[in-house]
Formats: sequence, C-alpha cells, structure tokens
Amino acid sequence: MISRFSTMFCAIAATVVAALPAVAQDTVKIAYVDPLSGGMASLGEVGLKTYQYLADVTNAHGGVLGHKLEIVAYDNKLNAQETLVQVQKAIDAGIRFITQGNGSAFAAAIEEFVAKYNDRNPGKEVLYFNYAAVDPVLTNEKCSYWHFRWDANSDIKMTALTNYMKTRANIKKVYLINQDYSFGQAVRAEARKMLNAKRPDIEIVGDEMHPLAKVVDFSPYIAKIKASGADSVITGNWGQDFSLLLKAAGDAGLQVDWYTYYANGIGGPTAVKQANLPDRVFAIVEGVPNDPYAPAQEFEKAFRVKTGVSLFYPRAVNEIRMFVKAADEAKSVEPTKVAAKLDGMKTTVYNGGEGFMRSDDHQFFQPMYIENLGPIGKDQPFEEENTGWGWKMTGKIDTKDTIVPTTCKMNRPS
Repeated sequence: MISRFSTMFCAIAATVVAALPAVAQDTVKIAYVDPLSGGMASLGEVGLKTYQYLADVTNAHGGVLGHKLEIVAYDNKLNAQETLVQVQKAIDAGIRFITQGNGSAFAAAIEEFVAKYNDRNPGKEVLYFNYAAVDPVLTNEKCSYWHFRWDANSDIKMTALTNYMKTRANIKKVYLINQDYSFGQAVRAEARKMLNAKRPDIEIVGDEMHPLAKVVDFSPYIAKIKASGADSVITGNWGQDFSLLLKAAGDAGLQVDWYTYYANGIGGPTAVKQANLPDRVFAIVEGVPNDPYAPAQEFEKAFRVKTGVSLFYPRAVNEIRMFVKAADEAKSVEPTKVAAKLDGMKTTVYNGGEGFMRSDDHQFFQPMYIENLGPIGKDQPFEEENTGWGWKMTGKIDTKDTIVPTTCKMNRPS
C-alpha cells in the first residue's frame, strides 16, 4: 500500500506554489553540503534546487510533525577540509541533519566526523544522509550507524550494468576511463572483476585514470580510446568530467557505446546529443523520466515546471519521504529516534516498487533501471536540455536482484 507520504509527493506544481499552511514556529533544518562554486557548481546547484523543492512540497502538506522543513546550503568547494569546516558550521548553527552526495572522498570525511562527534556529544547526535556518494567502503569497512545511503553503491550499479552488458553480443573490446579517487577506483576494479566473470571473451583494451575535476581537454584520452579499437567504454565520470569527455569524443568523431553511471547529470544529455550518439549512451539509474508510472510522471512534470531542470535525484525524493515517515512514526525529530525508525525501514519508492534500508549497513535497496538517450517518441513526454532527445528504459532490475553482501560490523548506540 502506498503511504500518505508517497501520495503527498506526487502533488502537481500548483500545489507546491500554493500558500503554505501555518506551521509551528520552530524549524527542522537539513544542511546541504556540496559544491556551489568551481567547476562542479552546476551539479551542486541542481541538488540544492531539488532539496528546496522537496522542502516546499513537505511544507505544503504540513511539514515534519508540524515543523517547517528548511534546507540550508553550505559550499564545500569540492574539498575535503572545507567539507568538514562547513559541517562544523552547520552543527554550530544547531543543525542536526546533514545531506551530501557529490564525492565519496568527502562523504568518507563526513561519515567519520559525524561518528566521532556523536561519540563525544551524547544527546546532541547528528545524522548524515548520503544521496549520491557511492564508494562501497562507506557501507562496508567504514560503515557507521549514523550514516544512511539512499543511492545504490558502486558495486550494485556495476552488477546491474555488467548483467546488461553480458547480453550484448556486439561488445568485444572495452575501454575503462575513470576519475582517480576512491569511487573511480572502485568502478575500475569491479568492472574488471565482473566482466571477467560474466563475459571472459571481452577484451579490456585500455584502463585510464585521470584527476578529478582537473582535466579541461580530454582529447588525448579520446585519442587513446580511438587507437585501442574499443567498441565500448565504461566510465563512472560525473559532472564536468563526463560532459567534457563526451565533447572530446564528439570532436574526434568517436562512435562507440558508452556504459555510464552519470550520463543523465546536468550537461550530460547535451554532450551526448552534440557527440551524435543516439541510443548509444547507457546509464544505470533508480528512475527513468519517460517510464510510464503515473505518480512519477506527475512529480517530474511539476518539478520541471517549478525548477526548470530534470529530476536527476529520485533518491533524494526517497530520502525526504522516508525522513518524514521516520519522524512521524517516532513522533519526534530527535536524530536518535529518527535513526531508529530509518534502520530497516521499508517503503514504496519514487518510481514504483518496494525499497528498504538494510539494517546491517544502512544501504538502501530499490529497483534499478538501464536507460539510454535518443530521439523521443509520441509516448515519451520528457526531453532533456532542449535536445529533442529523452531517456528511455531498456532494462529493469528488481530490488531482490540488486542486493550485494556487506562486510559492515556496525557499532550501534547502547
């Protein structure tokens, strides 16, 4: 059965922009800590718009236990030290819920910081809600009771991608290119391992790592891919590192298939269209805009009208829905009580189907989809970035088939 929290998030734009009802004067605040300046600022700004929209929807339906929900932005400048400075500022301002997603290295810093802070400050605990940082280590050896991840981790995504790839007989030679930090290294390692197990006939003809958000011209990398004879590329690149990579591919006339994590991010569809790669760029996601699931399509339509961008983060919708549900069930916005309700929580997810927050490691599991980008048809209402192209579902993985083991040995509060 779909809860009232799922139903409320399907409200159309007119509901969102309506005058908010009177709520209690005190406010529940979530600190949004992500890049809002520099090369990845566009990504952070889209995330901020998403959370502010979700707060508007929540407040239009009574808030969180009658409290107004407010998103407070903090710019981490895509820097680990600055991330912790901003988290401390949020805590000093009395904020007890932190959300972040762009960059697993920064996520690891937050996770460790919050765990230590909570140990030193009983009764003033803080929760960390992770919406996009997917290094598996965060819910394995570095797991923490105070960390909840709504995005599928890198291993889950690579499992789904390679299960799809193993069915495609046209794949003979694959090139790997990834950002040189913990997440990119995880993508690289799992791609090698899983392709070898599922399609040992596929030859890996290149394996490249590059600095995160430092490369301005990817043409030398594209030249290597072209020279390798690869017919397919696997990349976990996100933000400008994906857009600039595809721009260089288009400039060089490189025609290969791309298997990605984040081609649907801001600027990605434009880069794909400019590279002239119809139906050749695939992404693993938790929601497809043109999937004919009515509640999600209604939400997507309202979201685009209000924000002017696509919903890149259905997982953020799941996060806020579950936060509201947890507070409602706990009859409290105290972080320890909210955490206890989120631990093991089951829910109906944004794109339909069941999801759950695994108690063992606080990794969320949900249906996953393979989508690709190409010219939209008559039954596909959503195009991306005024390209005339839209995302179409080409595969679905049920929740039960996304589950991977964990090595987490979680220390729980007594």
